[in-house]
Amino acid sequence: MNDTISKYDLMSVCTVSRETIDRLEVYAGLLEKWNSTINLVSKNTINQMWKRHFLDSAQLWPHIPSETKTLVDIGSGAGFAGLVLAIIGMEKSPNMKFTLIESDSRKCAFMRNVSREINLDVQIITKRIEEVTDIKADVITARALATVSQLLEYSKNILKDNGVCLFLKGNACCDELKIAKESWVFLSSQSQSITHATGCVLRLTEIKYAS
Repeated sequence: MNDTISKYDLMSVCTVSRETIDRLEVYAGLLEKWNSTINLVSKNTINQMWKRHFLDSAQLWPHIPSETKTLVDIGSGAGFAGLVLAIIGMEKSPNMKFTLIESDSRKCAFMRNVSREINLDVQIITKRIEEVTDIKADVITARALATVSQLLEYSKNILKDNGVCLFLKGNACCDELKIAKESWVFLSSQSQSITHATGCVLRLTEIKYAS
């Protein structure tokens, strides 16, 4: 799959307009520019950024419940997956509130620059995830951040009761779930990733710490 195909696959996966793709193209241009001086993403992935970063992030959108009002992306890095979802949300769900949590101030500066360029209303918090306790999310997302157990630990103070976690995971997902179940109670389902043969979108609901 080349990057041109991935761009139009994104339009198909999320049924977004050309206007949304235009905003993502601004994002992509800034990513390429900033990445030459700041290590936002691996330089080996820049030539395939639409598949490796944009499409990979966007595949979470169809899994977000339609009634979602608040979405928090943890460990957002250069905006994957949260900034991509917020851009899609401008068209698909304009009343949804997006918050991105990232401890690296340079990456937050980059995300704020992208947001200004496309007039995106998104909250970006420059803190460690465990320091954030004043937000309650209907949905929490994360991409390539930590094990399932650690992600649940990060999420416990900011996820609403009956909230949903959507995590992009790799081939260690099943082993991570077994370990997580030693400390947590939850329902889980997995959907095949459209960008990685051994990856998945992991959906967790009814999450409770095992007493």
